[in-house]
Amino acid sequence: MAPEAMTQGGPAAGPLTLGRWTSDRAATDPSRPAIVDRGVVVSYGELEARATALAHALGEAGHGRGARIATVTGSTADQVVLLFACAKAGAMLVPLSWRLTAGELAAQLTIADPSLLLVEDDHLPVAEAALERLGGPGIPVTSLGAAGAEAHVPDASVPLGHGTPADDDGLLMLFTSGTTSEPKAVVLTHANCAWNNLALSRATPLTPEDVVLQVLPQHHVAGWNIQPLLAWWVGARVVLERTFDAGRALALIERHRITATMGVPTTYRALIQHPDFAARDLSSIRTAIVGGGMLDPRATELLAQRGVRVQQGYGLTEASPNVAICYDESDAGTAGRAYPHVDLALLVDGRVEHGPGVGELLVHGPTVFQGYFRDPEATAAAHHGPWLRTGDLVSRDAAGRIRIVDRVKDIVRSGAESIAPIEVELALLEHPAVADAAVAGVPSERWGEELVAWLVLAEPVDERALRAHLDGRIADFKHPKQYMFVESIPRTTSGKPLRRALTAAHAGEGARA
Repeated sequence: MAPEAMTQGGPAAGPLTLGRWTSDRAATDPSRPAIVDRGVVVSYGELEARATALAHALGEAGHGRGARIATVTGSTADQVVLLFACAKAGAMLVPLSWRLTAGELAAQLTIADPSLLLVEDDHLPVAEAALERLGGPGIPVTSLGAAGAEAHVPDASVPLGHGTPADDDGLLMLFTSGTTSEPKAVVLTHANCAWNNLALSRATPLTPEDVVLQVLPQHHVAGWNIQPLLAWWVGARVVLERTFDAGRALALIERHRITATMGVPTTYRALIQHPDFAARDLSSIRTAIVGGGMLDPRATELLAQRGVRVQQGYGLTEASPNVAICYDESDAGTAGRAYPHVDLALLVDGRVEHGPGVGELLVHGPTVFQGYFRDPEATAAAHHGPWLRTGDLVSRDAAGRIRIVDRVKDIVRSGAESIAPIEVELALLEHPAVADAAVAGVPSERWGEELVAWLVLAEPVDERALRAHLDGRIADFKHPKQYMFVESIPRTTSGKPLRRALTAAHAGEGARA
Protein backbone atom coordinates (compact mmCIF):
# COMPACT_ATOMS: atom_id res chain seq x y z
CA MET A 1 0.00 0.00 0.00
CA ALA A 2 1.39 3.38 -1.00
CA PRO A 3 1.32 6.15 1.64
CA GLU A 4 -1.39 8.61 0.74
CA ALA A 5 0.95 11.58 1.10
CA MET A 6 3.25 10.47 -1.69
CA THR A 7 1.53 13.18 -3.73
CA GLN A 8 3.57 15.70 -1.74
CA GLY A 9 6.33 16.06 -4.32
CA GLY A 10 6.49 12.35 -5.18
CA PRO A 11 4.56 9.66 -7.07
CA ALA A 12 0.86 9.46 -6.34
CA ALA A 13 0.76 5.67 -6.55
CA GLY A 14 2.88 2.67 -7.35
CA PRO A 15 6.25 1.63 -5.99
CA LEU A 16 7.78 3.69 -3.21
CA THR A 17 11.18 3.73 -4.88
CA LEU A 18 13.12 6.94 -4.38
CA GLY A 19 14.34 7.16 -7.97
CA ARG A 20 10.95 8.65 -8.80
CA TRP A 21 11.53 11.66 -6.56
CA THR A 22 14.06 13.47 -8.75
CA SER A 23 12.07 12.64 -11.89
CA ASP A 24 8.96 14.24 -10.43
CA ARG A 25 10.76 17.32 -9.14
CA ALA A 26 12.66 17.86 -12.40
CA ALA A 27 9.41 17.66 -14.35
CA THR A 28 7.71 20.31 -12.21
CA ASP A 29 10.53 22.78 -11.52
CA PRO A 30 13.84 21.80 -13.19
CA SER A 31 15.64 25.10 -12.59
CA ARG A 32 15.00 25.12 -8.85
CA PRO A 33 18.21 24.69 -6.77
CA ALA A 34 18.42 21.26 -5.12
CA ILE A 35 21.93 21.31 -3.64
CA VAL A 36 24.52 23.90 -2.70
CA ASP A 37 27.92 22.24 -2.31
CA ARG A 38 30.76 24.61 -1.41
CA GLY A 39 29.25 27.35 -3.53
CA VAL A 40 28.34 25.12 -6.50
CA VAL A 41 24.59 24.93 -7.14
CA VAL A 42 22.98 21.80 -8.60
CA SER A 43 19.43 22.25 -9.91
CA TYR A 44 16.73 19.60 -9.79
CA GLY A 45 16.94 19.25 -13.56
CA GLU A 46 20.69 18.67 -13.40
CA LEU A 47 20.33 16.25 -10.48
CA GLU A 48 17.79 14.18 -12.42
CA ALA A 49 19.83 14.19 -15.64
CA ARG A 50 23.06 13.18 -13.91
CA ALA A 51 21.37 10.50 -11.78
CA THR A 52 19.55 9.00 -14.77
CA ALA A 53 22.71 8.88 -16.89
CA LEU A 54 24.74 7.35 -14.07
CA ALA A 55 22.03 4.76 -13.35
CA HIS A 56 22.17 3.65 -16.98
CA ALA A 57 25.98 3.50 -16.91
CA LEU A 58 25.94 1.45 -13.70
CA GLY A 59 23.55 -1.07 -15.25
CA GLU A 60 25.57 -1.28 -18.47
CA ALA A 61 28.73 -2.01 -16.44
CA GLY A 62 27.03 -4.79 -14.46
CA HIS A 63 26.23 -2.84 -11.28
CA GLY A 64 22.47 -3.15 -11.68
CA ARG A 65 19.69 -4.39 -9.44
CA GLY A 66 21.11 -5.99 -6.28
CA ALA A 67 24.60 -4.50 -6.63
CA ARG A 68 26.27 -2.70 -3.74
CA ILE A 69 28.19 0.50 -4.48
CA ALA A 70 30.53 1.61 -1.68
CA THR A 71 31.97 5.09 -1.21
CA VAL A 72 34.58 6.82 0.91
CA THR A 73 33.90 10.56 0.78
CA GLY A 74 32.75 13.59 2.70
CA SER A 75 29.24 14.95 2.18
CA THR A 76 29.08 15.97 -1.47
CA ALA A 77 26.60 16.63 -4.27
CA ASP A 78 28.34 13.86 -6.22
CA GLN A 79 27.24 11.33 -3.60
CA VAL A 80 23.66 12.64 -3.74
CA VAL A 81 23.71 12.05 -7.51
CA LEU A 82 25.02 8.54 -6.83
CA LEU A 83 22.27 7.79 -4.28
CA PHE A 84 19.52 8.64 -6.75
CA ALA A 85 21.37 6.75 -9.50
CA CYS A 86 21.44 3.68 -7.25
CA ALA A 87 17.74 4.20 -6.50
CA LYS A 88 16.95 4.18 -10.22
CA ALA A 89 19.25 1.24 -11.02
CA GLY A 90 18.13 -0.94 -8.11
CA ALA A 91 21.58 -0.86 -6.54
CA MET A 92 22.37 -0.17 -2.88
CA LEU A 93 24.57 2.72 -1.74
CA VAL A 94 27.10 1.83 0.99
CA PRO A 95 28.58 5.12 2.27
CA LEU A 96 31.60 4.34 4.46
CA SER A 97 33.19 6.72 6.92
CA TRP A 98 36.27 8.56 5.73
CA ARG A 99 37.40 8.62 9.37
CA LEU A 100 38.06 4.86 9.45
CA THR A 101 41.51 3.34 9.64
CA ALA A 102 42.62 1.02 6.85
CA GLY A 103 41.89 -2.00 9.05
CA GLU A 104 38.40 -0.77 9.95
CA LEU A 105 37.64 0.08 6.34
CA ALA A 106 38.83 -3.33 5.18
CA ALA A 107 36.55 -5.02 7.73
CA GLN A 108 33.50 -3.10 6.51
CA LEU A 109 34.34 -3.73 2.87
CA THR A 110 34.54 -7.44 3.66
CA ILE A 111 31.04 -7.35 5.14
CA ALA A 112 29.50 -5.18 2.40
CA ASP A 113 31.18 -7.07 -0.47
CA PRO A 114 30.61 -4.24 -2.97
CA SER A 115 30.95 -4.57 -6.73
CA LEU A 116 32.38 -1.03 -6.99
CA LEU A 117 34.20 1.41 -4.71
CA LEU A 118 34.09 5.16 -5.36
CA VAL A 119 36.70 7.17 -3.46
CA GLU A 120 37.27 10.89 -3.11
CA ASP A 121 40.89 11.74 -3.96
CA ASP A 122 41.68 12.96 -0.43
CA HIS A 123 40.85 9.53 0.97
CA LEU A 124 42.51 7.38 -1.69
CA PRO A 125 45.55 6.44 0.47
CA VAL A 126 43.46 4.85 3.24
CA ALA A 127 41.23 3.13 0.68
CA GLU A 128 44.24 1.69 -1.14
CA ALA A 129 45.69 0.48 2.17
CA ALA A 130 42.36 -1.18 3.00
CA LEU A 131 42.19 -2.89 -0.39
CA GLU A 132 45.74 -4.14 0.02
CA ARG A 133 44.67 -5.85 3.25
CA LEU A 134 41.80 -7.57 1.46
CA GLY A 135 43.93 -9.17 -1.25
CA GLY A 136 42.08 -11.33 -3.76
CA PRO A 137 40.91 -10.13 -7.19
CA GLY A 138 40.17 -6.68 -5.83
CA ILE A 139 37.22 -4.31 -6.04
CA PRO A 140 37.06 -1.96 -9.05
CA VAL A 141 37.87 1.57 -7.88
CA THR A 142 37.22 5.00 -9.35
CA SER A 143 36.32 8.48 -8.12
CA LEU A 144 32.93 10.16 -7.80
CA GLY A 145 31.56 12.90 -9.99
CA ALA A 146 31.87 14.12 -13.55
CA ALA A 147 35.55 13.21 -13.85
CA GLY A 148 35.06 9.77 -12.29
CA ALA A 149 32.13 7.38 -12.35
CA GLU A 150 29.92 9.78 -14.29
CA ALA A 151 32.48 9.67 -17.11
CA HIS A 152 33.27 5.94 -16.97
CA VAL A 153 32.08 3.10 -14.74
CA PRO A 154 34.48 0.14 -14.35
CA ASP A 155 32.93 -3.22 -15.19
CA ALA A 156 31.71 -5.45 -12.38
CA SER A 157 33.54 -8.73 -11.76
CA VAL A 158 30.18 -10.51 -11.44
CA PRO A 159 27.71 -8.57 -13.61
CA LEU A 160 24.21 -7.73 -12.42
CA GLY A 161 22.16 -6.25 -15.23
CA HIS A 162 19.31 -3.80 -15.48
CA GLY A 163 16.19 -4.45 -13.44
CA THR A 164 13.22 -2.55 -12.09
CA PRO A 165 13.76 -1.73 -8.41
CA ALA A 166 11.06 -2.80 -5.96
CA ASP A 167 9.86 -1.19 -2.76
CA ASP A 168 11.59 -3.81 -0.60
CA ASP A 169 14.93 -3.63 -2.41
CA GLY A 170 17.80 -2.33 -0.31
CA LEU A 171 18.64 1.33 -0.94
CA LEU A 172 21.10 2.16 1.83
CA MET A 173 23.56 0.00 3.76
CA LEU A 174 24.72 1.88 6.84
CA PHE A 175 27.07 0.65 9.52
CA THR A 176 25.94 1.07 13.12
CA SER A 177 27.96 3.15 15.55
CA GLY A 178 29.23 0.13 17.44
CA THR A 179 28.74 1.53 20.96
CA THR A 180 28.21 -1.95 22.43
CA SER A 181 29.77 -4.28 19.83
CA GLU A 182 31.41 -4.33 16.43
CA PRO A 183 29.53 -2.27 13.80
CA LYS A 184 26.88 -4.15 11.85
CA ALA A 185 25.58 -3.43 8.33
CA VAL A 186 21.98 -2.19 8.46
CA VAL A 187 19.96 -2.56 5.25
CA LEU A 188 17.27 0.08 4.72
CA THR A 189 14.87 -0.41 1.83
CA HIS A 190 13.19 2.11 -0.44
CA ALA A 191 9.98 1.55 1.52
CA ASN A 192 11.75 2.11 4.85
CA CYS A 193 13.05 5.47 3.63
CA ALA A 194 9.76 6.50 2.01
CA TRP A 195 7.74 5.78 5.15
CA ASN A 196 10.38 7.47 7.32
CA ASN A 197 10.15 10.65 5.29
CA LEU A 198 6.37 10.51 5.22
CA ALA A 199 6.38 10.36 9.03
CA LEU A 200 8.91 13.20 9.20
CA SER A 201 6.74 15.31 6.89
CA ARG A 202 3.84 14.87 9.30
CA ALA A 203 5.83 15.81 12.41
CA THR A 204 8.21 18.51 11.11
CA PRO A 205 7.11 19.41 7.57
CA LEU A 206 9.29 21.14 5.02
CA THR A 207 8.13 23.25 2.08
CA PRO A 208 9.80 24.11 -1.24
CA GLU A 209 10.81 27.44 0.31
CA ASP A 210 12.90 25.81 3.05
CA VAL A 211 16.70 25.81 3.08
CA VAL A 212 18.22 22.88 4.97
CA LEU A 213 21.75 22.85 6.37
CA GLN A 214 23.11 19.30 6.42
CA VAL A 215 25.91 19.05 8.98
CA LEU A 216 25.81 15.33 9.76
CA PRO A 217 27.90 13.05 7.53
CA GLN A 218 26.39 11.05 4.69
CA HIS A 219 27.71 7.79 6.15
CA HIS A 220 25.22 8.41 9.00
CA VAL A 221 21.51 7.65 8.61
CA ALA A 222 20.56 11.20 9.65
CA GLY A 223 22.70 12.54 6.81
CA TRP A 224 19.95 11.26 4.52
CA ASN A 225 16.75 10.49 6.40
CA ILE A 226 16.39 13.50 8.70
CA GLN A 227 15.66 16.48 6.41
CA PRO A 228 17.89 16.04 3.30
CA LEU A 229 15.76 13.38 1.57
CA LEU A 230 12.56 15.07 2.70
CA ALA A 231 13.89 18.34 1.27
CA TRP A 232 14.53 16.72 -2.13
CA TRP A 233 11.09 15.11 -2.00
CA VAL A 234 9.28 18.45 -1.56
CA GLY A 235 11.63 20.56 -3.69
CA ALA A 236 13.57 22.42 -1.00
CA ARG A 237 17.26 23.36 -1.10
CA VAL A 238 20.00 21.55 0.85
CA VAL A 239 23.27 23.26 1.75
CA LEU A 240 25.93 20.61 2.32
CA GLU A 241 28.54 21.00 5.04
CA ARG A 242 31.27 18.66 3.78
CA THR A 243 32.71 18.11 7.26
CA PHE A 244 31.32 19.89 10.29
CA ASP A 245 33.00 23.09 11.45
CA ALA A 246 31.07 25.22 13.96
CA GLY A 247 32.29 28.58 12.71
CA ARG A 248 31.63 27.72 9.09
CA ALA A 249 28.19 26.32 9.96
CA LEU A 250 27.23 29.56 11.74
CA ALA A 251 28.35 31.54 8.69
CA LEU A 252 26.32 29.30 6.36
CA ILE A 253 23.21 29.76 8.50
CA GLU A 254 23.52 33.53 8.18
CA ARG A 255 24.52 33.60 4.50
CA HIS A 256 21.91 31.15 3.16
CA ARG A 257 19.13 32.06 5.61
CA ILE A 258 18.94 28.45 6.77
CA THR A 259 15.46 27.47 7.98
CA ALA A 260 16.03 23.86 9.07
CA THR A 261 18.88 21.74 10.38
CA MET A 262 19.57 18.66 12.44
CA GLY A 263 22.49 17.80 14.70
CA VAL A 264 23.59 15.72 17.65
CA PRO A 265 24.14 17.27 21.10
CA THR A 266 27.84 17.83 20.43
CA THR A 267 26.93 19.73 17.24
CA TYR A 268 24.81 22.25 19.12
CA ARG A 269 27.29 22.55 21.99
CA ALA A 270 30.04 23.32 19.46
CA LEU A 271 27.90 26.08 17.95
CA ILE A 272 27.19 27.55 21.39
CA GLN A 273 30.85 27.50 22.41
CA HIS A 274 32.07 29.15 19.19
CA PRO A 275 33.06 32.85 19.51
CA ASP A 276 30.70 33.77 16.63
CA PHE A 277 27.59 32.26 18.25
CA ALA A 278 26.39 35.53 19.77
CA ALA A 279 27.09 37.64 16.68
CA ARG A 280 25.69 35.55 13.82
CA ASP A 281 22.12 36.07 12.62
CA LEU A 282 20.22 32.85 13.41
CA SER A 283 16.74 34.33 13.07
CA SER A 284 15.88 32.36 9.93
CA ILE A 285 15.92 28.98 11.71
CA ARG A 286 12.45 27.60 12.42
CA THR A 287 13.26 23.88 12.75
CA ALA A 288 16.27 22.53 14.63
CA ILE A 289 16.16 18.84 15.48
CA VAL A 290 18.54 17.12 17.89
CA GLY A 291 19.06 13.36 18.08
CA GLY A 292 21.72 10.86 19.04
CA GLY A 293 21.28 11.78 22.72
CA MET A 294 19.51 14.22 25.00
CA LEU A 295 20.56 17.86 24.73
CA ASP A 296 21.16 19.26 28.21
CA PRO A 297 18.76 21.97 29.50
CA ARG A 298 21.50 24.61 29.71
CA ALA A 299 22.35 24.25 26.00
CA THR A 300 18.66 24.22 25.12
CA GLU A 301 18.16 27.49 27.01
CA LEU A 302 21.21 29.17 25.43
CA LEU A 303 19.88 28.30 21.97
CA ALA A 304 16.42 29.56 22.91
CA GLN A 305 17.95 32.88 23.95
CA ARG A 306 19.17 33.21 20.33
CA GLY A 307 15.70 32.35 19.04
CA VAL A 308 16.49 28.74 18.13
CA ARG A 309 13.87 26.30 19.44
CA VAL A 310 15.31 22.82 19.45
CA GLN A 311 13.10 19.77 18.94
CA GLN A 312 14.42 16.75 20.80
CA GLY A 313 14.12 13.53 18.85
CA TYR A 314 14.94 9.88 19.34
CA GLY A 315 15.85 7.22 16.82
CA LEU A 316 18.25 4.51 15.74
CA THR A 317 19.69 3.40 12.43
CA GLU A 318 17.64 0.20 12.42
CA ALA A 319 14.43 2.30 12.49
CA SER A 320 15.46 4.49 9.53
CA PRO A 321 15.96 6.28 12.15
CA ASN A 322 12.90 8.26 13.31
CA VAL A 323 11.07 6.83 16.34
CA ALA A 324 9.93 9.74 18.53
CA ILE A 325 10.01 13.53 18.60
CA CYS A 326 8.86 16.40 20.82
CA TYR A 327 5.85 17.90 19.08
CA ASP A 328 5.22 20.83 21.42
CA GLU A 329 6.05 22.35 24.80
CA SER A 330 4.12 19.63 26.64
CA ASP A 331 6.87 17.21 25.56
CA ALA A 332 9.75 19.33 26.92
CA GLY A 333 12.33 17.39 28.89
CA THR A 334 11.43 14.10 27.22
CA ALA A 335 12.49 12.29 24.05
CA GLY A 336 9.02 12.90 22.68
CA ARG A 337 6.15 10.79 21.38
CA ALA A 338 6.01 8.32 18.52
CA TYR A 339 6.18 9.52 14.93
CA PRO A 340 3.16 8.75 12.74
CA HIS A 341 3.11 5.12 11.53
CA VAL A 342 5.47 4.07 14.37
CA ASP A 343 4.23 1.79 17.16
CA LEU A 344 6.02 1.69 20.53
CA ALA A 345 5.90 -0.78 23.41
CA LEU A 346 7.99 -1.76 26.43
CA LEU A 347 9.73 -5.06 27.11
CA VAL A 348 9.27 -5.75 30.83
CA ASP A 349 10.49 -9.08 32.26
CA GLY A 350 10.08 -10.73 28.87
CA ARG A 351 6.56 -9.38 28.34
CA VAL A 352 5.44 -6.77 25.79
CA GLU A 353 3.62 -3.96 27.62
CA HIS A 354 1.64 -1.30 25.74
CA GLY A 355 0.85 1.13 28.55
CA PRO A 356 2.94 3.42 30.74
CA GLY A 357 5.86 2.00 32.70
CA VAL A 358 9.60 1.35 32.60
CA GLY A 359 11.28 -1.13 30.28
CA GLU A 360 13.31 -1.62 27.12
CA LEU A 361 11.78 0.37 24.27
CA LEU A 362 10.39 -1.70 21.39
CA VAL A 363 9.59 -0.34 17.91
CA HIS A 364 7.33 -1.68 15.16
CA GLY A 365 6.27 -0.28 11.82
CA PRO A 366 7.19 0.12 8.14
CA THR A 367 10.37 2.06 8.95
CA VAL A 368 12.00 -0.89 10.76
CA PHE A 369 15.00 -2.21 8.82
CA GLN A 370 15.13 -5.27 6.59
CA GLY A 371 17.94 -6.78 8.67
CA TYR A 372 21.70 -6.87 9.13
CA PHE A 373 23.36 -7.80 5.86
CA ARG A 374 24.11 -11.53 5.68
CA ASP A 375 23.75 -11.83 9.46
CA PRO A 376 20.49 -13.63 10.31
CA GLU A 377 21.61 -14.41 13.88
CA ALA A 378 22.22 -10.73 14.71
CA THR A 379 18.96 -9.80 12.99
CA ALA A 380 17.04 -12.31 15.10
CA ALA A 381 18.76 -11.09 18.28
CA ALA A 382 17.67 -7.52 17.48
CA HIS A 383 14.01 -8.52 17.62
CA HIS A 384 11.51 -9.73 20.20
CA GLY A 385 8.95 -11.37 17.97
CA PRO A 386 7.93 -8.70 15.43
CA TRP A 387 9.31 -5.88 17.61
CA LEU A 388 12.70 -4.19 17.14
CA ARG A 389 14.66 -4.07 20.38
CA THR A 390 16.33 -0.69 20.85
CA GLY A 391 18.53 -1.63 23.81
CA ASP A 392 17.39 1.58 25.53
CA LEU A 393 15.75 1.57 28.94
CA VAL A 394 12.97 4.16 29.00
CA SER A 395 10.05 5.32 31.07
CA ARG A 396 6.76 5.99 29.29
CA ASP A 397 3.88 8.06 30.63
CA ALA A 398 0.16 7.83 29.96
CA ALA A 399 0.42 10.36 27.10
CA GLY A 400 3.02 8.20 25.34
CA ARG A 401 6.00 10.43 26.10
CA ILE A 402 9.25 8.56 26.56
CA ARG A 403 12.14 9.50 28.79
CA ILE A 404 15.48 7.84 28.15
CA VAL A 405 16.87 6.24 31.27
CA ASP A 406 19.98 4.89 29.53
CA ARG A 407 21.32 2.06 27.42
CA VAL A 408 20.33 -1.20 29.09
CA LYS A 409 23.97 -2.31 28.89
CA ASP A 410 25.26 1.01 30.28
CA ILE A 411 23.28 0.96 33.53
CA VAL A 412 25.77 0.93 36.42
CA ARG A 413 25.05 -1.35 39.36
CA SER A 414 26.73 0.20 42.39
CA GLY A 415 25.94 -1.64 45.59
CA ALA A 416 22.18 -2.12 45.62
CA GLU A 417 21.56 0.89 43.36
CA SER A 418 21.15 1.18 39.58
CA ILE A 419 22.53 4.39 38.07
CA ALA A 420 21.93 5.78 34.58
CA PRO A 421 25.12 7.49 33.30
CA ILE A 422 23.13 9.82 31.06
CA GLU A 423 21.38 11.36 34.08
CA VAL A 424 24.73 12.18 35.68
CA GLU A 425 26.11 13.53 32.40
CA LEU A 426 23.19 15.92 31.97
CA ALA A 427 23.59 17.15 35.56
CA LEU A 428 27.31 17.80 35.03
CA LEU A 429 26.65 19.63 31.76
CA GLU A 430 24.54 22.17 33.64
CA HIS A 431 27.77 23.52 35.17
CA PRO A 432 29.07 26.41 33.02
CA ALA A 433 32.66 25.16 33.29
CA VAL A 434 31.80 21.77 31.74
CA ALA A 435 31.95 21.75 27.94
CA ASP A 436 31.48 18.00 27.49
CA ALA A 437 30.95 15.01 29.75
CA ALA A 438 30.81 11.23 29.72
CA VAL A 439 30.16 8.92 32.65
CA ALA A 440 30.65 5.16 32.93
CA GLY A 441 31.02 2.42 35.50
CA VAL A 442 34.33 0.78 36.38
CA PRO A 443 34.97 -2.22 38.65
CA SER A 444 35.00 -1.55 42.40
CA GLU A 445 35.94 -4.02 45.14
CA ARG A 446 33.55 -2.36 47.56
CA TRP A 447 30.57 -1.51 45.36
CA GLY A 448 30.89 -3.88 42.42
CA GLU A 449 30.91 -0.84 40.13
CA GLU A 450 31.50 2.85 40.73
CA LEU A 451 31.09 5.92 38.55
CA VAL A 452 33.90 7.75 36.79
CA ALA A 453 33.28 11.06 35.00
CA TRP A 454 35.42 12.23 32.07
CA LEU A 455 35.11 15.99 31.57
CA VAL A 456 36.20 18.51 28.96
CA LEU A 457 36.39 21.90 30.66
CA ALA A 458 35.54 25.30 29.21
CA GLU A 459 37.22 26.93 32.22
CA PRO A 460 39.06 25.68 35.33
CA VAL A 461 37.01 23.99 38.06
CA ASP A 462 37.93 21.60 40.86
CA GLU A 463 36.27 18.42 42.09
CA ARG A 464 34.91 20.10 45.22
CA ALA A 465 32.98 22.62 43.11
CA LEU A 466 31.64 19.84 40.89
CA ARG A 467 30.42 17.85 43.89
CA ALA A 468 28.75 20.97 45.29
CA HIS A 469 27.09 21.51 41.92
CA LEU A 470 25.66 17.97 41.94
CA ASP A 471 24.34 18.28 45.50
CA GLY A 472 20.59 18.66 45.28
CA ARG A 473 20.55 17.80 41.58
CA ILE A 474 21.13 14.07 41.89
CA ALA A 475 21.31 11.68 44.84
CA ASP A 476 24.64 11.23 46.61
CA PHE A 477 25.05 7.63 45.42
CA LYS A 478 24.96 8.90 41.82
CA HIS A 479 27.95 11.19 42.34
CA PRO A 480 31.09 10.11 40.44
CA LYS A 481 33.80 8.67 42.66
CA GLN A 482 36.50 9.87 40.25
CA TYR A 483 36.86 12.80 37.86
CA MET A 484 39.13 12.60 34.82
CA PHE A 485 39.88 15.86 33.00
CA VAL A 486 40.53 15.23 29.31
CA GLU A 487 40.97 17.21 26.09
CA SER A 488 38.21 15.36 24.24
CA ILE A 489 35.73 12.53 24.65
CA PRO A 490 35.69 9.77 22.03
CA ARG A 491 32.31 9.63 20.33
CA THR A 492 30.63 7.85 17.48
CA THR A 493 29.65 9.81 14.38
CA SER A 494 26.14 9.99 15.85
CA GLY A 495 27.51 11.74 18.94
CA LYS A 496 27.23 8.92 21.47
CA PRO A 497 30.12 8.60 23.95
CA LEU A 498 32.30 5.54 23.43
CA ARG A 499 32.14 4.40 27.03
CA ARG A 500 33.91 1.13 26.21
CA ALA A 501 36.95 3.07 25.00
CA LEU A 502 36.95 5.25 28.12
CA THR A 503 36.68 2.36 30.56
CA ALA A 504 39.28 0.33 28.66
CA ALA A 505 41.73 3.24 28.81
CA HIS A 506 40.95 3.70 32.50
CA ALA A 507 41.63 0.01 33.16
CA GLY A 508 44.93 0.28 31.29
CA GLU A 509 45.98 3.28 33.36
CA GLY A 510 45.12 1.36 36.53
CA ALA A 511 47.17 -1.62 35.41
CA ARG A 512 50.17 0.59 34.63
CA ALA A 513 49.85 2.25 38.03
